[in-house]
Parts: sequence; structure tokens; C-alpha cells
Amino acid sequence: MPDATTYGLFVAAALLLLIVPGPAVLYVVARSVEGGRLAGLVSVLGVELGTLVHVAFATVGLSAIVASSATAFGVVKWLGVAYLVWLGLQRLLSREAGGEAPATEREGRLARVFAQSVLVQVLNPKVALFFLAFLPQFIDPSRGAAWAQVMVLGATLVLLGLLTDGLYAVLGGTVAGWLRRRSPSFHSGERYVSGGVYLALGAAAAASGSGKH
Repeated sequence: MPDATTYGLFVAAALLLLIVPGPAVLYVVARSVEGGRLAGLVSVLGVELGTLVHVAFATVGLSAIVASSATAFGVVKWLGVAYLVWLGLQRLLSREAGGEAPATEREGRLARVFAQSVLVQVLNPKVALFFLAFLPQFIDPSRGAAWAQVMVLGATLVLLGLLTDGLYAVLGGTVAGWLRRRSPSFHSGERYVSGGVYLALGAAAAASGSGKH
């Protein structure tokens, strides 16, 4: 376990990074626009579970293998790109209305949102690179096993992500709900907003570099 000063610096640095909107935040907001605040919050749970998977990968050394192998990085990256593009096209071509679903449909829809969110995060190799670049700066070999410190710092990052991404989910769902009530055109066109975000995230991931530097 890092000492209190190092841990405090980690929490402060992590919060600064998490508050700035990135791909995960945009994805969560798109989910909130598409399905309301509850769907957004469920997507946050899925994203953070995916982050926990990356924490486990970093702990056992799989993240380092992905980062050091252009082939492995490329396979994961393009699977992630294809999945985001598929989600975007599926949403754009869907006739299903957005917003809060009826009670009979909500459970199935939320289960899909959760599973899709886990996959989106797991198939983002940039998260693995982030762990490899960020976490080692706060690991002190004199404070115990490095893997244990990675787990503590990673779990802390997940908890902070639940807080910050959750706030974005609530904000996105609230604004979308207000717009939906005020503007019928937003209700009919919201699938273009969320679908467009998924496609844009896929395009950004495709344009990003590989793990080899």
C-alpha cells in the first residue's frame, strides 16, 4: 500500500484526469441521451467493471504483453473499433424510441447496456496503456509487492470513476430528458446523437496509434 502522501497525490491526479471528458465520458453521456439516467448509470457500472478487468490484466502482466506487441494491440484495437461502429450503425438504423423504456422492456434493455459497456471498455487497449504509464509513478517497491499496489490503485481509480462518470450520466440523462420534453424533434432524432457518438468514438479509436512507440 502506498504511503498516505503518495496515495493522496494519486487520488488528486486521478480525479483531475477523470473530470476531463474523454471517450468513456462521451460514451456514458450517449447512453444517457439514448436511454435516460438509469441507462447511463448502468453503462457506468459496465465501464468500470471493464476497467477492473484491465486492473486484473495489469496485475498479472497481460497489459504489458498487449502494449509490447503490435499484433496483440492491433487485434484488440480493431475489435473495439468494429464493436463501436456496429453499435453506432445499429442505433442509427433502429426504429426503437429512446428515453425511459416501459417497465416490461427495461430489464432486458439495461442488461444489454451493461454487457455492451463492459465490452467497449475491455476492447479499448488504450486503457491498458494508461495503466502502464500512470500507475507505476505511484508504486513504491519499499511499500510491498508491486502487484498489490497496482490492485489498490486500480480499485481506487474504479471507485473514483464510478463517482465522476456517474455524475456525467445523471447530467446527460437530465439534460436529454429536459430536451425531450421541450422539443419533439429531439425525441425523434436522438438516435442520431447517440449513434453518431458511437461512430465518432470508433473513428477516433481507429485513428489512434499503436502500442509501439
